[in-house]
Amino acid sequence: MSNEPVRVASLGMGWWSDVLAEAVSCAEGIEIAACFTRSKDKRNTFAEKFGCRPAASYEEILADDSIQGIINTTPNNIHLETTRQAAEAGKHVFLDKPIANTVHEGQEITKICRDAGVKLAIGFQRRRELHFRWVKEQIDKGEFGILVQAEANISRDRLGKFDTGHWRYTADGMPGGVMLQIGTHYVDVLEVCLGRVESVSAMLSQLVLPGDNPDVAGLVMEHENGAVSTLNAGYASAGENYVMNIYGKEASALYTLHSGMWYLKRGEDKPTHMPFESNDTIAEEMVEFGECIRTGKDPEVTGEWATRSLAVIRAGLISAEEGRVVTIQEILEHQQ
Repeated sequence: MSNEPVRVASLGMGWWSDVLAEAVSCAEGIEIAACFTRSKDKRNTFAEKFGCRPAASYEEILADDSIQGIINTTPNNIHLETTRQAAEAGKHVFLDKPIANTVHEGQEITKICRDAGVKLAIGFQRRRELHFRWVKEQIDKGEFGILVQAEANISRDRLGKFDTGHWRYTADGMPGGVMLQIGTHYVDVLEVCLGRVESVSAMLSQLVLPGDNPDVAGLVMEHENGAVSTLNAGYASAGENYVMNIYGKEASALYTLHSGMWYLKRGEDKPTHMPFESNDTIAEEMVEFGECIRTGKDPEVTGEWATRSLAVIRAGLISAEEGRVVTIQEILEHQQ
């Protein structure tokens, strides 16, 4: 096995491409060798900042045999085509969540990469936070007993953070708005801890941000064991806060961004604070992507997982539009 770092290229130059590139600079075994976006100024700025080659076209990157993978941060609605091109060129793909805007495209992306024999990794970094890793370990050990319910909130202030008309503000670019953009992270964490979601009831609202997308959203979800979880997501709140409370018959985990993780066992009057150091979850994703390319192992979050997770959000959209409970199976069968 070669000790040389895996060489990858960044596709799409926006604020998140910089976040991932910073993570690569902190990760062992992987390096950014090239970059491309249609704006010459943006790709030159990115190349200078991260010490890589600005390519004149995506085709130039795909034709470069020394490039083994693509870190794709393009808008959701071109994930399918850009990933298809990468897979046909034999390049592995790290695709930031969501995998696509529709289940059909998510399934297509997954199949294309599988058939081409290239690895497809999807960016869901929240599950990697050490406090959530610990909760999952305790659940697997049986410390929580029967899981009964959970409540989560992921909220940020995004007013003025993007230019008016940005694709994230549009229903075509980001259907479901805040729920697809950030709520999907906590759908992932809830499914990791409580099991897969089977049905969804949802409400969406637009209160603060411009465009035609919801900036406030709420889901009520039934998981495969019958546990019920609620998830609220917002882009219209003052400041930033995250909440993830998971309740079992024998123990509960209570987390907020500002107070940390607390653990309460049956029979105890007060929860115990559980201190955890911060870990660089995005750098961990980049290390894993490099290892997948180098060793052939599968990533933690595959296209199959990400597509079914997307189906939860899509079920929420239909639920809000039609005022009914929507099953995940319905979404998967109709590839919505």
